[in-house]
Amino acid sequence: MHVDLPLQPVLELLGVFVGALSGGLAAVRKGFDIFGIVVLAWVAGLGGGILRDVLIGAIPPVGIAQWEFVATACAAGLLTWAAHPALHRLRRLVLVLDAGALALFTVVGTIKALEYGVGATAAVFAGIITGVGGGVLRDLLTGELPAVLHQRQLYAIPSLLGALVLAVLWREDALSEGTVVAAVVAVLGIRLVALRFGWRAPGPWDRAAARARLGRVGGVGRAARAPREQPAPLLRWVARVRRSRAAGRDEARGPGGGGGPGAG
Repeated sequence: MHVDLPLQPVLELLGVFVGALSGGLAAVRKGFDIFGIVVLAWVAGLGGGILRDVLIGAIPPVGIAQWEFVATACAAGLLTWAAHPALHRLRRLVLVLDAGALALFTVVGTIKALEYGVGATAAVFAGIITGVGGGVLRDLLTGELPAVLHQRQLYAIPSLLGALVLAVLWREDALSEGTVVAAVVAVLGIRLVALRFGWRAPGPWDRAAARARLGRVGGVGRAARAPREQPAPLLRWVARVRRSRAAGRDEARGPGGGGGPGAG
């Protein structure tokens, strides 16, 4: 089985370039020198593909075997070193291009694994690793917890969905250029919509917060909050009553009254 995307070589090089830009910018933020910036750009742009090729037995990996990929990643690193202030100002464009790289790498990685006959399950993992592997390696080399694991962004989830769809289509013998292009568009669309509306993956379940949200939605939020708003005024009123009663007793005893010295 062999399926080619329209303009696939150009799109792959663009994906490598954008991924390498993200690595170069991360290196700049960490204060790396020019060599470190280029190396991290190469890792971010080609790391996912290298991991995929090693896992499926495609040796040597494209990240070191195809000079055009290596040159593209290194060029992105040099560009980041020379013009990183301008790239920071183009952050939104870089995010859009990065979403495109995620979609393309996921699909290309899944298809390459299927071509090597590793099976549908392994192909899904290969597609996800191709899509997010470079970013994971970038974060590890800069001493950061991988963003794909803790920032709750819809990044790996679109990649997983795209790889699953391709594996199912392959099992049903329905994989074609049209369905492959549709998978790329779907992964790209989910990622862009998530960026636009700030969608996040579910975090740890918080029962207290869930009950509070249900209370507000159900109209009992004010009633539930009322007892918490009352104690302060009530305590002030009780304190005033106690002070007034104490003052009344003092006036009733008068000077020297009660059981103090001079009594009796």
